[in-house]
Amino acid sequence: QVDLGESGGGLVQAGGSLRLSCAASGIITRINTMGWYRQAPGKQRELVAKLTSTESALYADSVKGRFTISRGDIWTAVNLQMNDLKPEDTAVYYCYLEGILGTRPYETWGQGTQVTVSS
Repeated sequence: QVDLGESGGGLVQAGGSLRLSCAASGIITRINTMGWYRQAPGKQRELVAKLTSTESALYADSVKGRFTISRGDIWTAVNLQMNDLKPEDTAVYYCYLEGILGTRPYETWGQGTQVTVSS
C-alpha cells in the first residue's frame, strides 16, 4: 500500500503563487503516473496536471501557462507550482498516483489540501 502526503495549500490573493508537494511512501512495483486533481464545491473532481514516468506532462486547459508540474528529487514525489492564481482555482487539491503493485493495476489518492484564492 502507498500513502500520499500532501503539503503547500493555503490562502492567497489573486495573482499570487503557491507550490503544492506530494510524496509517496510505501511499496509499489512501478509508478506510471503522478499528478493533481481538484474539486471545487458543487463540482466534479477534475484533472489539473499529471506527469508520466517518462516525464510527459498533461495540463488542463484552464491552467496551461500558469501551473507547472515537476518531479521531486526522486520519482516518488511531484510538485505543482501554481502562478497567477485566480479565484476560480479555489478547490481542494488531491494528489494522485497510478501504477502497478505486484502484477495488478493500482491507484491511490491523497487526503487533499485546500487552496483558496481571494479576489
